[in-house]
Amino acid sequence: MDGRSRDANGETFLKARVRAAPENNEANRALEALIAKAYGVAKSKVSVTRGATARVKTLEIEGATAAEIAAFVDGFQQV
Repeated sequence: MDGRSRDANGETFLKARVRAAPENNEANRALEALIAKAYGVAKSKVSVTRGATARVKTLEIEGATAAEIAAFVDGFQQV
């Protein structure tokens, strides 16, 4: 995890890198595992919901509220 940042619209997002190749959905699965570990939930609770083939992705953490996710993201250093 590289930290958090803001886009041109002022939306906050996490910056992360994985070593897995973007083939056969491997990079998305690696990203889901990375987020799950950082958030403290099972890998099966995290899924890419938008942007599966794009650099910018939207993920869902099952059972997490918007406030909990915002607090999680705010816990990372601004980059």
